[in-house]
Amino acid sequence: MSHLASLLLGLGNGAVFAALALALVLTYRSSGVINFATGAIALYVAYTYADLRDGQLLVPIPGLPTTVGLGTDSLGFFPAALGALLIGALLGALLYAVVFRKLLDAPPLAKAVASLGVLVVIQSVMVIRVGVAPVSVEAIFPADRWKLGSLLVLSDRFYLAVAVIVLTLVLTAVFRFTRFGLLTRATASSQTGAYVSGVSANRVALTNWMISCAVAGAAGILIAPVSPLAPTTYTLFVVPALAAAVVGGFQNLVPAVIAGLVIGMVQAEALSLAAQHSWMPRTGSAELVPLIVIVVALLATGRAMPVRGGLVRQSLGLAPRPRALTLPTVTGTVIGVLALLLTHGSWRAAVIGTFIAAIIGLSLVVVTGYAGQVSLAQLALAGAGAFLLSGLTQSWHVPFPFAPLLAALGATVLGVVIGLPALRLRGLTLGVVTLALAYAIEAVWFRNTQIVSTEGGKVTQPKLFGLDLQIGSGHAFPRLAFGLLVLVVLVAVAFGVARLRMSALGSAMLAVRANERSAAGIGINVVRIKVISFAIGSFIAGLGGALLAYRFGVVTFDSYSAVGGLSLLTVAYLAGVTSVWGGVNAGILSSSGIIFIAMDRWVHLGTWFSVITGIGLLAAIVGHPEGIASDGHKLAARLTGWLGKLRPASAGPAGVPALAGAAAGGPALAPGPASDVAASEGSGVAVPAQGVPTSAPGAEAGTSRTPRAEVLEVEGLTVRYGGVVAVDDVRLRVEPGKIVGLIGPNGAGKTSALDAITGFARATGTVTLGGKRIDGLPPHARVHRGLARTFQSLELYDELTVEENVSAALTGVRGAERHRRLHTALELTGITDRAGRNAGELSQGERQLVSIARACANNPGVLLLDEPAAGLDSTESAWLGERIRGIAANGTGVLLVDHDVALVLGVCDHIYVLEFGKLIAEGDPAAIRANRAVADAYLGNTHTAEPPAPTTTEPPPGPTAERPADPADPAGAAPADEPAHETPAVTA
Repeated sequence: MSHLASLLLGLGNGAVFAALALALVLTYRSSGVINFATGAIALYVAYTYADLRDGQLLVPIPGLPTTVGLGTDSLGFFPAALGALLIGALLGALLYAVVFRKLLDAPPLAKAVASLGVLVVIQSVMVIRVGVAPVSVEAIFPADRWKLGSLLVLSDRFYLAVAVIVLTLVLTAVFRFTRFGLLTRATASSQTGAYVSGVSANRVALTNWMISCAVAGAAGILIAPVSPLAPTTYTLFVVPALAAAVVGGFQNLVPAVIAGLVIGMVQAEALSLAAQHSWMPRTGSAELVPLIVIVVALLATGRAMPVRGGLVRQSLGLAPRPRALTLPTVTGTVIGVLALLLTHGSWRAAVIGTFIAAIIGLSLVVVTGYAGQVSLAQLALAGAGAFLLSGLTQSWHVPFPFAPLLAALGATVLGVVIGLPALRLRGLTLGVVTLALAYAIEAVWFRNTQIVSTEGGKVTQPKLFGLDLQIGSGHAFPRLAFGLLVLVVLVAVAFGVARLRMSALGSAMLAVRANERSAAGIGINVVRIKVISFAIGSFIAGLGGALLAYRFGVVTFDSYSAVGGLSLLTVAYLAGVTSVWGGVNAGILSSSGIIFIAMDRWVHLGTWFSVITGIGLLAAIVGHPEGIASDGHKLAARLTGWLGKLRPASAGPAGVPALAGAAAGGPALAPGPASDVAASEGSGVAVPAQGVPTSAPGAEAGTSRTPRAEVLEVEGLTVRYGGVVAVDDVRLRVEPGKIVGLIGPNGAGKTSALDAITGFARATGTVTLGGKRIDGLPPHARVHRGLARTFQSLELYDELTVEENVSAALTGVRGAERHRRLHTALELTGITDRAGRNAGELSQGERQLVSIARACANNPGVLLLDEPAAGLDSTESAWLGERIRGIAANGTGVLLVDHDVALVLGVCDHIYVLEFGKLIAEGDPAAIRANRAVADAYLGNTHTAEPPAPTTTEPPPGPTAERPADPADPAGAAPADEPAHETPAVTA
């Protein structure tokens, strides 16, 4: 019965988490923002309510009195609550109108960072205006003790839970049965459709923001009498609320509320068990509950690989590739030395603080800027390095420099564990997990007095070969020697991060960041890259944390808090998280950097530093959603591209048409061989009168290579998506040097077949390459066995150059062999002169060639081409056919899927035809051209009745090539020739 009593005691906190989860869901459904500031908004409204009860109005504006009297000694509950909720609703309207309306088309991370900026501003303002001392608020509900059998239940917790449940039912009814609810659902489904229908999506989102902030405020008001007002505590209420919102999928109100109530109850039980059992941690057991809920909920619904049509692309801005390192390294070192020599006292301490913060900021450059993994736990990892350093130097007496290196390695291990959810999660969902992890680490480890002394962890100062490197104290603080030590580490880390960007590993990270599906399709082990990125980033963060421990001489939890981790990401994103200079700028903008000391000394605004930087962040991110460094990166890229256009274009390989100008502002494919189209008598199938050229330009150009002469055989291939059979018992064979076509109408199952053969769709049947089965291997492993592919949507890395796009496929290849393969792939497709251009700047035809070159880079035995002629006219398509012939002439087997019948019949040696997933015909082009069943199924001849579609294989309504997917749909849509579906997760 004691367990039941503990659970019921947690109803109060659970009700608050449920109400905050309501606010999170409402905000996300209307504007796609995960509002990390929800707890801070609840805090502000709760303080406003508390002051209104005392007859005062809280004024958050600096320079004015903290409160203004209302001419009365007090207000009753209802007028105070209504006034506070109205202020909360107005705050929501202000936030949407000024900040989030302007970020509707911004990257998801930019919206999240903006909400973090709001959190920083509100929390900092409240700390300055009302202080950190807890404030008690008069009770709202009667606090009677109810006796249920042998249990004593506090009535106010029960009333609080009932109030939130009633609020949930009211909101559910509003959004389910009213016109406003219908408009909200319609806008969430398609903003474009809402505008076409005459609905103002902005007005709907504005109203939802007002409601969500009022709901968050209601949560703050209801919990205030139970939990005294304190800025940090209320801000972190968002973590369990996020866990509840995750259970509801950020879409459903009732599951989120139920989860919030349960989380609060389980937390109370965890605290009770911790008090009863010595083996449980004294602190942190409650904080582990939301972490467990989030991980279980997300892993249960997450996928190891984004599904086709369900991929959410993220834009973090350009990650410029350094062209030279010597000059920037020397320049930066000289500036750093001068900064140390020309300063002393608090100014030199600020310079050193800038260096250390820059090191920790560079860890985010690796994890988030390069690999695209949103981590809110980097400061917690720095804390792990600091606390490990304390133990290593005090308990184990490990000397410098081994102690900080071992501490960084320990942080690396923890970082890899933190990064494990990234194997199935991505984007902001991963950010939610890492925030919960940082929240739990702070409570379980950093605040745990069973592990850490109440005075903090002491650190033995560094000495090397008799040289005293400690920071010093008194008049000697801070010593130059320690500053130079930190500068050496910063220069080494910055140089290493820059070299990483220039390496094959760096290109692979950027490929994973841009498109995980495409990265796996070119042979990149996505799991390995994610783990490596977290390992490198964690080592850097741990090293920075160790230096910060040396800086203070003692390690305390407040330097490595979860809230501080949120601030770190906001500053790093603002500074430019995709480049080394962005990481350094993050150090300059940090609260321990030189900007802070300058504001404090020169204009006496040090107290308001967090508020000013938070407002600056919001202003900057509205104008620069990808960070303030993004415009500089884009300008540099444009200048590079412009200079590249001034260089004479390469003539290309002998006998191959040069690239001339096919799209506005960019070159196009020059006319190829004759491509006059004639109709084969009686077939209705259009074919080139003279066919496409069958020369092997690659061989003529001296780009001959030695692909693996392997046969691809597929038997009994079947793909099901629920009750839909997309591919039904298909067999095919591709021999070396042969081009095999796979055609069929929309929905025939062609791309699903390719997905199954390459490992992106779960299937039954056998796939063998070179006589060895590969159907049990993940996509990247099949690539390394000799099976390569392109994608229907190309899935290039637009922010990388053509050379980097192609070289990303050469994982594990080094030195001269890497250069040879890269050069061969570029020449084989005739795009050598485009190597330095960003892929996003190319015409459609050139992008197709880049996709093919990338697939050919590893000399595959069999190449699968999915709609390579999409978007090309007949002349360009014929020239592309020449390219494909050249690839096959070098010994590579080709499986070609395309709707361009002239191309397929003109270049293929053998053709298979699918209809509704079944193989209905195969043969050489002449046989297929004369096959009446093919003409009926593929072209829909009017003189033959169209065969009825089986009900079990009819694709459900969904986006097609003629009706594209709605860009506002977060789930995406299936490609044009496939039924809408969700692909089961792929085992990495």
